[in-house]
Amino acid sequence: GAKALQVKDKNCGASIEFENVVFQYPGEKTKGIHGISFTCKAGSKTAIVGHTGAGKTTVSRLLFRFYNVTAGKIKIDGQDISSVTQKTLRGSIGVVPQDTVLFNESIRHNIRYGNQGASDEELETAARNANILEFILSLGKQWETHVGERGLKLSGGEKQRVAIARCLLKDPPIVVLDEATSALDSITEMAIQNALSNLTRGRTQLVIAHRLSTIQDSDQIIVLKDGLIHEKGTHQELMQLDGEYAKSWNAQTKDEEEVDPEDKDTDEAITGDNRSGTESSSIELTAKEQ
Repeated sequence: GAKALQVKDKNCGASIEFENVVFQYPGEKTKGIHGISFTCKAGSKTAIVGHTGAGKTTVSRLLFRFYNVTAGKIKIDGQDISSVTQKTLRGSIGVVPQDTVLFNESIRHNIRYGNQGASDEELETAARNANILEFILSLGKQWETHVGERGLKLSGGEKQRVAIARCLLKDPPIVVLDEATSALDSITEMAIQNALSNLTRGRTQLVIAHRLSTIQDSDQIIVLKDGLIHEKGTHQELMQLDGEYAKSWNAQTKDEEEVDPEDKDTDEAITGDNRSGTESSSIELTAKEQ
């Protein structure tokens, strides 16, 4: 039977390896991944960028094993994820999606969803590190305040902070940020970066990115095109390469200079898919149920 996934050192994240991974969606010949290999060292930050349909979301779906690879292997800390239990696999990965799924319950219930057995003290620490504790305490009913249907009573930034607090409470060695800030305006996004760095410290990060400015500091950036790795390197290396990434970076920087900062960034450069968050939300729910 399947074994439990063993993470060598939870405080340093876990390594992720994609070894010549091939995946085709049932009935779709072209869509999918056509043989990609990369390694994320434990505790490092890897960003995945590319146009709509390049295969970015497929990478995170395969990591969660929503689908099994058609060929090749995915390993976490050297263990093939197809040979470990889904519960321990998904328990080791936290996700902050583009559109966080919230229940029409109290803020306490919504954050505790990350770890049902957490103490009030742990809840408070997670909320503090997600920069949302002050906001919670300013509410009339504080922790017992209901967030409304799908979190209607919260702003986009507050919803993302709830997702970050949930993830902190889960305390996984791997964190997937799936377009986590692409629905926010750039001012809110900057405010949330602090909470995100609290979350990702000492963990392995896989960032599926829309705005390239958020991934400049990555240890490696992987540019996907038509299900293949088109370019790979640091921000500096890819700018020097002057290819697809550099072209998109220049287009986005130019757009940002022209756009009023209050406007939502809607550029359609390298990662230009502002799809609704339904796909990533289902990832979050399944990952958190464990």
